[in-house]
Amino acid sequence: MDALDLSYQPSQLLGIPVALIGACFLSVGAQLQHHGVAKVEANAGHGDGGMSLRNLGLLLARPSWVIGTLLLGLAIVFQLVSLKLSPIILVQPLGVVGLVITSILNARVSGVKLNHQSVVAVILCVSGVGAFVLLAAVFARDEPVTSRALVVILIILAVVLILFGTLFWFLRRRFKAIIYVVGAGVLYGFVATLAKVAIDRISNQEWDWLLVACIVALLLAAVLGAYFVQNAYSSGPPDLVIAGLTVIDPLVAVTIGIVVLNEAAGAPWWAMVGFAATGAVAIFGVFQLSKHHPQTSADAPVADRITGVAKESSLD
Repeated sequence: MDALDLSYQPSQLLGIPVALIGACFLSVGAQLQHHGVAKVEANAGHGDGGMSLRNLGLLLARPSWVIGTLLLGLAIVFQLVSLKLSPIILVQPLGVVGLVITSILNARVSGVKLNHQSVVAVILCVSGVGAFVLLAAVFARDEPVTSRALVVILIILAVVLILFGTLFWFLRRRFKAIIYVVGAGVLYGFVATLAKVAIDRISNQEWDWLLVACIVALLLAAVLGAYFVQNAYSSGPPDLVIAGLTVIDPLVAVTIGIVVLNEAAGAPWWAMVGFAATGAVAIFGVFQLSKHHPQTSADAPVADRITGVAKESSLD
């Protein structure tokens, strides 16, 4: 296939700059949210079973966390606009740009520079997702979501919600940052997919029970994913959290597109191998970042290690 024979119309590429702007809001918002969570954890303590309702309430009194939340809200708005303009398989992975920005911001704010292994891990994440996007731009097709496909997606999400809910209920005292990151990434992958479906159905005036079920499932996944993110902030650095959200999230969404929606039905076998290989490289980078990041390898909790920085911030 000619490399210039892309699967999309030029107008469908407008979502790319919108998604990139959203990635910038995501990275800054994540840094500020992490700052607020660290401050609350340092002052109120961290429970073994995840953040308590009291600590979640205290976050509302932290300007840094509130501002970060507002920026993440803007990131979501830009993401939704990009999903309206372009296929999910093309724009969703672009959020990985936020990983690079967050890594630089966190190194400057915390005073903890990334070591060689962590830099390699970030490169693996970005290059894996970048190669994945190039393959998607050439070979993937933007297919409409049929009612049958939506039912399949909702059933899979129901199983995922039950699985993560059960694991958290019984094993939450053993959860580490990477577990929360993976859980949030998987859930937000479904959120992105369902958001795209909901936008398309509302635009086409398809008002039915499936739309209601889609929105309800989207909200449930978003709430549980957001709770996992806050717990990840309290036990890991923000660039690890963003690595999970910008790598695992789009890979899940794109996997749904390939497996359930047949968006890569016309791709040759070697392109399918490329999808699997580049996705594996990106995910491997996330786990390497979790293993080698200087803020996850230290013995002290993250909140305690950056308390001094947090106290100096004018935002709090």
